[in-house]
Amino acid sequence: MNISLTPELEQVIAQKVSSGLYATPLEVIREALRALDQQDASQQAWLDEMREQIAAGLAQLERGEGIPGEHVFDELRQKSQQRRQESARP
Repeated sequence: MNISLTPELEQVIAQKVSSGLYATPLEVIREALRALDQQDASQQAWLDEMREQIAAGLAQLERGEGIPGEHVFDELRQKSQQRRQESARP
């Protein structure tokens, strides 16, 4: 596999190798790919969790367990006002 890198990326790799943290450019690329894979897995886990929470919320709404939107907005306004007042205190 041949990969073309921009001069900026080549410089990043060279800096990593010259720092002594990595012995070869290949080690830098492998570590970057591992980090990317972990980031993708974390993002997928977060998305899965959000989907589960949305599904649970929709199921609650279907069972009539919802909270009126105006009630939620009133609570948010109150919390926001409290935070502003607390941050304005000396």
